[in-house]
Amino acid sequence: MQIKADTDVCIGAGMCALTAPAVFDQSEEDGTVKVLESPVPAEHEAAARRAVQACPSGAISF
Repeated sequence: MQIKADTDVCIGAGMCALTAPAVFDQSEEDGTVKVLESPVPAEHEAAARRAVQACPSGAISF
């Protein structure tokens, strides 16, 4: 699964990093989403899907 992140849309809520910390982190500069692993390893796909659903701004997708 490939993950896409739009930092222009991201509001820095951090739900992605909380939900799937092996896949997402937040930028130290502005708190926007950083994708750590794409494609997402199979063992992290379920958490990545939950993170996409939890994103309040819709900044991440697959």
